[in-house]
Amino acid sequence: MPNLEIITIGTELLLGEITDTNSTYIARTLRDHGIDIFRITTIGDNPNRIASAINEALQRADIVITTGGLGPTVDDPTRLAVANATHRDLVFEPELWEDILLRFKAYGRVPTENNRRQAFIPKGALPIKNPVGTAPCFIVEMGQACVISLPGVPQEMEYLLHRAVIPFLSDKFVLKTQIIKATVLHTASMGESMIDEVIGDLEQRSNPTVGLLAHPGQVDIRVTVK
Repeated sequence: MPNLEIITIGTELLLGEITDTNSTYIARTLRDHGIDIFRITTIGDNPNRIASAINEALQRADIVITTGGLGPTVDDPTRLAVANATHRDLVFEPELWEDILLRFKAYGRVPTENNRRQAFIPKGALPIKNPVGTAPCFIVEMGQACVISLPGVPQEMEYLLHRAVIPFLSDKFVLKTQIIKATVLHTASMGESMIDEVIGDLEQRSNPTVGLLAHPGQVDIRVTVK
């Protein structure tokens, strides 16, 4: 069963200006395809720190998925960070630029010169065309591991996750040999410590795993099974 780490990129996420929904969606989707999610990290728009986070993740994970930082502006550093982390140059892909031009034409807009940056991807990366946005994506294979960079816009990320990423991962890792399912039981009128006394033996198991989450007036029991 392959394992996954997710890196969400954006200073606006790090400062709490917007809520990260991408990592939740990716985790819930890929767990149902038999992928273990080991860690989720949020990094600001700093290429050096992003590259460092990718390098660290590649030492632990088979799959590293990044979201965000693929726009046309100076503070969209994901392409450079992935290139640096995987020791590659950024190269211009004419076909991606043509796709970007067609997308802008369909929107009735004219791209600016900085939009051309979006057609650069790490050398040797597998390009992912984005028919629902202007930010192309890509996959860098590192032996048995891979780095997959997706847009930060949730609708674009979700579309590409299902149309491009899951088919790629299914081929590379032969998914569905195992799947992960989770359910939540809601309890009331008993505190977290009291429930722990009752089901503590279950919480020590490795499959299924059982955990508690306390809310005001309610305690949730999460059961996850492979």
